[in-house]
Amino acid sequence: MRGKRIGSGAAMLAGALAVTGLAFAPSAAAVTPATATFTATCGLFGGGAATLTATQSGTSATLTLTSSAITAPIPISANSINSTLTMANSTGPARVFSGAVNPAMATGAPITVGPLNGTVASGDGLDINGGSLKMIIFGITVTCKATGPQAPGPFLYD
Repeated sequence: MRGKRIGSGAAMLAGALAVTGLAFAPSAAAVTPATATFTATCGLFGGGAATLTATQSGTSATLTLTSSAITAPIPISANSINSTLTMANSTGPARVFSGAVNPAMATGAPITVGPLNGTVASGDGLDINGGSLKMIIFGITVTCKATGPQAPGPFLYD
């Protein structure tokens, strides 16, 4: 009988500790805003409105860029655009997001690159204005720059 009481007491203690742990667990890091828009110019390759979508998990972050104003000049296969997105940082050095992640795109389709991976620190304020997007498509380098700050404002990381 004594063994059952110890086992029951241990189970109750473990349950209480688990509930307490959940109550004091740190909340997941989040970036705000989750999306921002800006206008880009890409030289001979055009330009126009673009959208950035951000995610964060601790110090790891991703950015995805989409634009219906910047379109695929020819069919592009999936994961064939090498992209480097450099973001100006209000709290220190620029942050770089990179990767070769993109969906397959037909001629004239809106450009999408990402999610591109990067590292952030708590307190970073990232804006495409002052940064750039460099895409290498079939050996051709396309560089896009913002013509002004992103709206509604910089990405703020927890």
